[in-house]
Amino acid sequence: MPKIRATLKSRLADIIPEWKGKVLDLPLPDTVLTAPCVVITFAEEIQKSSWAGYRRIIKIWPYAQLAGGGMEIVEGWSEKVIAQLHNQRLEDDQGHAFTCVYLGSSEGDRVDLLSGLMTRPLRFGVYVPEQGEDQKAATSQLTTASQEMKASAAQTDATDGANVLAAVTATDPWLEALNQWTRQQLGSSWSIYNDAWPSGYLAPSILWRLTGVSTAASGTSAFDLRKQWVGHVYAASEKENKHIASELVQRLNAEVRIPLNLLERRYLTVSEASADLQADAFLNGQIRLTLLHRTQRKLPDAPLIRQVTNKPVLDY
Repeated sequence: MPKIRATLKSRLADIIPEWKGKVLDLPLPDTVLTAPCVVITFAEEIQKSSWAGYRRIIKIWPYAQLAGGGMEIVEGWSEKVIAQLHNQRLEDDQGHAFTCVYLGSSEGDRVDLLSGLMTRPLRFGVYVPEQGEDQKAATSQLTTASQEMKASAAQTDATDGANVLAAVTATDPWLEALNQWTRQQLGSSWSIYNDAWPSGYLAPSILWRLTGVSTAASGTSAFDLRKQWVGHVYAASEKENKHIASELVQRLNAEVRIPLNLLERRYLTVSEASADLQADAFLNGQIRLTLLHRTQRKLPDAPLIRQVTNKPVLDY
């Protein structure tokens, strides 16, 4: 669990030097505040999604003297705080990370009755990924040829009905192939995550998560298996997010096929790839990808000739 409060206090003091030593928790009712200062309050906490973790609402209240500029000063501070915290990854002193997303201001200007200071709250959502044993970067687990063959064999066994639960623990060879392709495009400086953001996620990084599976008949002897993926491109800036997401989509469409198992000459076909460059990188993901693989049906064993009937005709 990251130290959200302490990390935010330190970060706010760095953004606005006038707040050093004056980043406060919720004051008591009879406390008289002295400007300039800022107060942090925490609100509700909810489970947001399986890949982003839970969301905690925080409010940041910058206080300024009315005689010294009042709301103009508050607005100037607010612009700096939003620019430095929105969609930013913060890390505490133990390496636990969380992301801040500006959610707007649901309240108007206020005057503190005891001190006469002006303020307006800034509302942020703090997203904290849940820590799990299976959340790990694909960086350290890129599939080798032997590992890929084992994963493929495990999936085949599950398909045959020998043990369906074996497929739960086996690594999805499609995902490993996608990780391999992504690593070739982005290089070793990027971290690659699967299914959910880990508690100590890094930037730059990309998250691939499976969102759907479908099949369609392709004749009587084969069917097309499709898997839909969402890609989250989380780089150093919004501009870089858009550029990388756009470039990956272009390369996916140009690639057409992604190697699934080179030894067996099996490939994944890029059925569709698109990018929503306005989507939130951490929460929603910008890339929509559909991969396709044609699979032969396993027909039941049957005799080639079911029956032979002989009716001789005699000529007289």
